[in-house]
Amino acid sequence: MMRIEIETIWRFHTDDSPQTIVVMLGILNEIRRTGKLTSAASHAQLSYRHVWNLVEQWSDFFGVPLVETHRGKGTKLTEFGEKLVWAGQRTQARLGPQLENLAQELATEIKPFLRTGPEVIRVHASHGFAVPKLRELLDQTPGIAIDLRYVSNQNSLASLAQGACDLSGVHLPRGALRRRNIEASKKWLDAREHRVISFVTREMGLIVKRGNPLRIDTVSDITEKQARFVNRDHDSGTRLLFDQLLELHKIDETKINGLDQIEFTHAAVAAYVASDMADVSFGVEAAARQFGLDFIRLLTEDYVFVCRRSFLETEPMQRLLDVVKGSAFREAVASLPGYRAAKAGEVSTVKEFLDSVETVPGASRKRRN
Repeated sequence: MMRIEIETIWRFHTDDSPQTIVVMLGILNEIRRTGKLTSAASHAQLSYRHVWNLVEQWSDFFGVPLVETHRGKGTKLTEFGEKLVWAGQRTQARLGPQLENLAQELATEIKPFLRTGPEVIRVHASHGFAVPKLRELLDQTPGIAIDLRYVSNQNSLASLAQGACDLSGVHLPRGALRRRNIEASKKWLDAREHRVISFVTREMGLIVKRGNPLRIDTVSDITEKQARFVNRDHDSGTRLLFDQLLELHKIDETKINGLDQIEFTHAAVAAYVASDMADVSFGVEAAARQFGLDFIRLLTEDYVFVCRRSFLETEPMQRLLDVVKGSAFREAVASLPGYRAAKAGEVSTVKEFLDSVETVPGASRKRRN
């Protein structure tokens, strides 16, 4: 199936023609990562002189330096340069999944007008870090294509029940909160008709600044230390889980500073903390590590796919299972901090899945680093 990508473009307007900063943002990101202008030039596949000219041109455009150089110490971003980089990362983290959905809708609309391609598996899944890894591998697999839309937990199960998708990707916490989450979704689950496919497990917890300056170790610390919080949107499964943790620990949500400040992905809330717009959030470990943040583990989630029993035996689904069970997928997941693919591809009934997960006190264990 044709793959379409939609990208954001920043244009700054003055009295002259609008200026596009996409290339410059990439250069600034690389300078921030390596501290070397030569590395930024190599990464952008431009000459050192060209990159230096771009830095000077954009500094003149804004009237503020973007970088500062020190003999023997390399190159670093100015405070303004840092602000541009973090704004770019927040934008990508916030809009990325929405742009992927729009691109997939466009690909689906034009497909009937193109030459017949491989059979398509329609996937409605909660956003995460492992699903894109699977998509990359499926794009390289002959005879199969994937129509992937990012939606919330309950919306993905509703889509499956209504026949709008073939695979529903959902995440459920282990331990004390497992049954509560099932209760929220059980009207869409059919114990006889549906089958559960193990995908990955992922670590969930508090995302805090590097070094954890406020010494935030528990959910209660968010209110006790008056930390600035950035929340997830109301429809997300992660928001539901966080609300349940507040209830479990008898925490008054109105005491949280930033309860109504929301973002739509794990990466977006992590970027918010990394850019010093918040002190703490709740999400997956992989998002924290992506932005060089610390992570306090609270619980483990199972991310699974749900499908109809009849769909399991179709050739496209068997191809997908082969990929999920393969070494390439396990290696890809192993690169994601906090993710595991120990039982990836195992199929069970709804009851077997619920009974198979070890009951642990999901919010009592934590890890500091």
